[in-house]
Amino acid sequence: MVKLTKMNHKEFILNAEHIEQIEEVPETLITLTNGKKVIVLESVDFVVNEVLEYKRKIHGKNL
Repeated sequence: MVKLTKMNHKEFILNAEHIEQIEEVPETLITLTNGKKVIVLESVDFVVNEVLEYKRKIHGKNL
């Protein structure tokens, strides 16, 4: 799970396991495995780093 911010400046928690794709268009657009799309204020690099950190905590490995 990663904490992100929607365009309306409201924070939410996203299940990182459901991320299929992340694009910069120029906003950061996250496409989920169910086809739903979410635009967030954070950069692509920030989202990727947060997901990697989450996975490190869950799996206890260096990713």
